[in-house]
Amino acid sequence: MSAPGKMLGEILGHVFKKADTTLYPFEKPEMPANFRGRIKFIAEKCIGCKICMKVCPAYAIDIKTIGEKKYQCDIWLDRCIFCAQCVESCPKDALDNSSEYELAALDKKSLFTEQK
Repeated sequence: MSAPGKMLGEILGHVFKKADTTLYPFEKPEMPANFRGRIKFIAEKCIGCKICMKVCPAYAIDIKTIGEKKYQCDIWLDRCIFCAQCVESCPKDALDNSSEYELAALDKKSLFTEQK
């Protein structure tokens, strides 16, 4: 087959093929089970050991005591690299990854979260 014939066959093959992409944001992608999205803090499980703070390479977590055996977790999403070291190192599973991935913001203040 000549070069123009091969090229025409290739073009026609791709014209009638289903698209590999989706129409985001109209079609939301389904996240896999092990996706590392926004960090969730489960205050009832936290014992205040602050291991998550110590292992965070981006210094994106701060644990504060707000009462007797009550803790608040401050997370700076603009610093977080979503490595999940904090989640893996927590002895009581007080931190978890969510499937939330749309974290774009217009101001820096909205990238700071206080979770009680």
